[in-house]
Amino acid sequence: MQARNRPSPLVSTLLLAMASTATVAQTQVVRPPVAQYWMDVATVRMADMDELPNLGALGGMAAGMVGMQGVGDNSFGATKGMMPGRWLDIAVATQRKPAGTQATQTIPAGLGLGPSLPLLPPEPVAAKNKPPQGRDTDEGMPEQPKGRILLYWGCSDTVRPGQPRVLDLSNAKPEDYAQFMRGRATRERGATAAPGHAIWPNAQSKQQVPKGASVQGEHKVSGEGIPASLQFSIGQVQDFMPPLVLSSTGGGANATTLAWQAQPQARAYFLNAMGGNDGEMVLWSSSETPEPGWGLMDYLSTPNLDLWLADKTLLPTSQTQCAIPAGIFATSKGAMVQAMAYGQELNLVHPRRPTDRRVAWAPEWSARVRVKSVAMLPLEDSAGKRRAAAESPTNKPDKGEGAPEQKSLLPVLPGIPGVGEALKGLFGR
Repeated sequence: MQARNRPSPLVSTLLLAMASTATVAQTQVVRPPVAQYWMDVATVRMADMDELPNLGALGGMAAGMVGMQGVGDNSFGATKGMMPGRWLDIAVATQRKPAGTQATQTIPAGLGLGPSLPLLPPEPVAAKNKPPQGRDTDEGMPEQPKGRILLYWGCSDTVRPGQPRVLDLSNAKPEDYAQFMRGRATRERGATAAPGHAIWPNAQSKQQVPKGASVQGEHKVSGEGIPASLQFSIGQVQDFMPPLVLSSTGGGANATTLAWQAQPQARAYFLNAMGGNDGEMVLWSSSETPEPGWGLMDYLSTPNLDLWLADKTLLPTSQTQCAIPAGIFATSKGAMVQAMAYGQELNLVHPRRPTDRRVAWAPEWSARVRVKSVAMLPLEDSAGKRRAAAESPTNKPDKGEGAPEQKSLLPVLPGIPGVGEALKGLFGR
């Protein structure tokens, strides 16, 4: 009896075809937006600049660490990333002018930069002069360095079992460096000086964002090829975050306790530190899993924040202190900790997606606003401060203008831009 009720092959085929047709009918056509807009909002706090020279080679390392964070991603990022304050990067691109356009953005009075900002295509980057043939460059590894890199992780007063990971430089291959330094990273699209973009700041307009400035309010972008509807409002959640103020106690042979005030706009926190001497470099991060953190010292999207909070790579907003294990920087000439408070990003698309899947969605524009607060702090116990003072430039013999410049002994690592510069001088000969 059951066999008689089974549909024939022809009926089965028709039913399958009808189901497939219904599925296709519900598949909505989605076209890319005509214009795309990005705004990156950063707050940077560093130790007093007067403190940095006392750290010797660490001062240069600190500069490299800030440069790797991508504080400013457009053509002026390398300069402004060195300085504390409030930083704003803007970019817009339109399909109607794929080679680039010029635009004007009207801004709220609270930003303190006038009634509007000009968005201009980035200037071409001048080609770097190639060194004479046969000379070593920072992009290569002229000879095998000696020393070790040690990686620790987790908020703990003591070194946990199974740590540290150790990389012996005397026999490491380039792929060993890449594997050792590999961590969580993602290429987040933001306000970059890419071809086809119109950006601010730019060569014609690059004024400093005033202290106390705010991006809250109405923003409108206009220009050739820009949809007339590109206008949106930014609220308090995406405004400049307060400076992330770090403090530390302990250090040396004892654990170092890092503490900071909670940031109301923050979604998560992350910290890492670096220090070294003539033969050893020490890395530490606040992650519960082995993670150097190079790729995390930048803006992170909401999905990645949620993912890396869940696996305890990032610290929750309920946590406002973290311990660096005792003694891991005790023999270093110094250490620098950098901390990140990730803000809540804003994603807008106009017009909204039609609920009727039979209607194609052709957005006129999309906008993305990213927010973060960055802090850097030199870590020195009382003995370390006395040692740093003794090694300050005023107490050192003058090497003279002819002193050779130290070069990084590490090769360029794929996916970790600037790391060679950040490590320069840590492995002296």
